[in-house]
Amino acid sequence: MKSKANQAQGMLMFRLTATQSFAIGTLKVREIIPFQPLTDLPGSHPTVIGTTSFRGIATPVIDMAKAIGYKPVAKSEWESCYIIVTDCQRRVMGFLVRGIDKISECDWRSISEPPETLGTRAFLTGVMHIDDKLVQLLDVEYIMEHIFPSAPDKLHPILADVDREKLKPMNILLVDDSLTARRQLSEALDSINIPYFVTNNGLEALQMMKNAASAGKPFDIIVSDIEMPGIDGYELAFEIRSDDKLAEAYLILHTSLSSDISVDRAKQVGAHEALTKFDATELVQAMLRGAMMKTSGSSVKLEGSPTDY
Repeated sequence: MKSKANQAQGMLMFRLTATQSFAIGTLKVREIIPFQPLTDLPGSHPTVIGTTSFRGIATPVIDMAKAIGYKPVAKSEWESCYIIVTDCQRRVMGFLVRGIDKISECDWRSISEPPETLGTRAFLTGVMHIDDKLVQLLDVEYIMEHIFPSAPDKLHPILADVDREKLKPMNILLVDDSLTARRQLSEALDSINIPYFVTNNGLEALQMMKNAASAGKPFDIIVSDIEMPGIDGYELAFEIRSDDKLAEAYLILHTSLSSDISVDRAKQVGAHEALTKFDATELVQAMLRGAMMKTSGSSVKLEGSPTDY
């Protein structure tokens, strides 16, 4: 099975230095535009070099090189640069880069974890080889959280005591390749004293689910990112629906992509819900809906064949 996410998603490769190649998934990219004049934004983060108008939206522009610890782009270079406009975590943002290489197809299974020799690995979610060149896949969520930290009310869920007791017995698995997303997920559940397991990739999540099912303690609720190395959230949903031992898990797709993902679309790929990161109360309420289905005796398994999509 080849996931629709993999079919639709490529890698936008760009340069921040003269020699090193970086990339982000194309689903996060709204547009690539040549540099245009910026308006100063007083009191902003040091990596924000100004704002520009993108389709009528005032859009902050970040010097991506400086944001991840490399030499900032000098003002004298700006005219030859490009701005990558992204739509991620409910925010439109521009990233200034020194050059655009190309959009390349990518087998997400070929992406591996960053080697320890890379000093900026905190900003990376993986590495891959494209055209015999090492390309570093940036963790856009980490960069944005570093510059625009989430408001505390978005990180700590509001949950009544009676609802917490409904959620607490659930066997919960969190799956996300982003260090920032895993921290946010963990902090949200820790704050309401809900136990959980966590992993950074879909392949390990699938194996954990199979092991738990074999031990007679299957996972009840899965919260999975969509964009991940190894297998993505769509493929993970397919695998869960295709295995009767796993198919009673309540699956929530949790993505940084800000474009709308309908409930119908989520069900087509084998998930019950799809949410945009990051609103802890919204997420926990979705998990609670799964817990209530599990405890009501209703079958969580969705009807239809996962090959339909």
